[in-house]
Amino acid sequence: MIKIFKDLNKKQWLMILLSVAFVVLQVWIDLRLPEYTTNITNMFNNNTLTTKKVLKEGIFLLLCALGSAVTSVIIGYLSARVGAGLSKTLREKVYSKVQGYSMQEMKSFSTASLITRTTNDIRQVQTIIAIGTQAIVKAPILAIWGITKLIGKSWKISLTTFIAVLVISLSLILIMSFAFPRFKKIQTLYDNINRVTRENLVGARVVRAYNAEEYEADKFKKANAELTKNNVEVYRIMGLLNPIMSLVMNGLTLAVYAIIAIMINNASMADKFVIIGDIWLYTSWTMQIVSAFMMIIMVAMFMPRVLVSVKRINEVLSKNSSIVDGKGVEPKVEGEVEFKDVSFTYPDASEDCLKNISFKCKKGDIVAIIGATGSGKSTLINLIPRFYDATEGEVLVDGVNVKDYKLEELNNRIGYISQKAVLLKGKIKDNISLGFVDGKKVDEKAVDEALDVAQAKEFVDSLDDGIDHKIAQGATNVSGGQKQRLSIARAISRNPEILIFDDSFSALDYKTDKNLRSSLKKKFKDTTCFIVAQRIGTIKNADLILVLENGELVGKGTHEELLASCPVYQEIALSQLNKEELNGKVDKKD
Repeated sequence: MIKIFKDLNKKQWLMILLSVAFVVLQVWIDLRLPEYTTNITNMFNNNTLTTKKVLKEGIFLLLCALGSAVTSVIIGYLSARVGAGLSKTLREKVYSKVQGYSMQEMKSFSTASLITRTTNDIRQVQTIIAIGTQAIVKAPILAIWGITKLIGKSWKISLTTFIAVLVISLSLILIMSFAFPRFKKIQTLYDNINRVTRENLVGARVVRAYNAEEYEADKFKKANAELTKNNVEVYRIMGLLNPIMSLVMNGLTLAVYAIIAIMINNASMADKFVIIGDIWLYTSWTMQIVSAFMMIIMVAMFMPRVLVSVKRINEVLSKNSSIVDGKGVEPKVEGEVEFKDVSFTYPDASEDCLKNISFKCKKGDIVAIIGATGSGKSTLINLIPRFYDATEGEVLVDGVNVKDYKLEELNNRIGYISQKAVLLKGKIKDNISLGFVDGKKVDEKAVDEALDVAQAKEFVDSLDDGIDHKIAQGATNVSGGQKQRLSIARAISRNPEILIFDDSFSALDYKTDKNLRSSLKKKFKDTTCFIVAQRIGTIKNADLILVLENGELVGKGTHEELLASCPVYQEIALSQLNKEELNGKVDKKD
């Protein structure tokens, strides 16, 4: 919790100090209130009661009640401001931290868990600050101050009150020891129910296509039932606090009245009236002391869950990315990429995914990567923009190790099109100008040129609002091929040194595929291109083809060279094209 409070700014700390000051003022007022009532009672017992004196005491009583109400409102306002401000800061920090994670750290948390931590967990912290600050600060001050005042009047009543407080505290500790582990489990179950819901929503088409609605509903019911069961168990345990409190408070009231009765019985006639007049004072202070511990119990009912949430938030904030900025460089060459004996092992894997990969390409080269599923094609190209860092060897861009670049410098040199086309909610032109170098927006002419090269201009122009057409969340209002073409347009609009296509032509028809490659070759002839593909027709004109098998580079060269020397490439080629097409006599696939 201390780490969380470090995120408070000076203004918020000032609000907290003001809250504490107003809490002290409120406690003083609340403890003064019964004294005015007692004064009126004593005046009645002493036959000194007059209208003037009653009005005087009544006005003070009214002012105290009003002052207590006003201070309570001020404390509530300040606490709410601090809680809202801190939660805003935490959401921004968690979001920024996650944005800086490499793929390795992203795998440590599920998407559903990160969403829960950014929303539900932070809301728990906000609630305890907004609602609990007053109780956390006020309770100990009220308890200590009240007991001090009570001791000056009667040590017997003070001892009785102390015993009642001890019983409440022990009950609280015992109940919390049972509740805390269950609250920890509940937050994990929230992650699970978010995961099930998210899977169902994202895969709605597949679920309906296979008539699996009932199956998915059962999954959700199971997750929901488990969450409900744990919630019931926790609040069944927490529910014991109310009857224990009622029993202790009623028992304390009875004990206080019994002690007062004994005191009156043993006192002289003159002292009897004084004790009778102080009955309200005794009971009021006693109840205020007990109410202080009731506040603590209210907070205690939230605290286990809050502490679990704080721990989960700190887990995200304390995990640092394994990919860090280099010192920054100024390369002398441009568009050159080299792998020197590169090997790579995923953190949770026992074997290398890539083994001793070496090759070099020059500016403007088209490098194609082909191989069976799971051979390491995507992993290889993911080492260039540092989604992962090589376990062994060096990856060089423009003659410099990628680890020496600042991440922003490296990213500005690369245009990346992922295997799964991703578009963000918003206009087409905003998607294409996403993250443009130096934060500059791409003008509409540049957007049109990028769309033209990516073979997306025709379908965009057919839309009523053209490049201002809004993409829905998840890009559900465009087809797979349209998504891929828009993703390609986004990458080439930056005019990067290096373009990386991670199987980005798979959703395109042969004609669009051919036209796109032709446009790229014509307009981006000085751009180095990496193409991961499954089609021989897509890659056979590449300057360099890398053939991977089980993470090893089993062949490299041109299409003709590999047909003559690489059995793996021959097998892939013959599975797609006949001998005449491979020899160049027929070109219908290209």
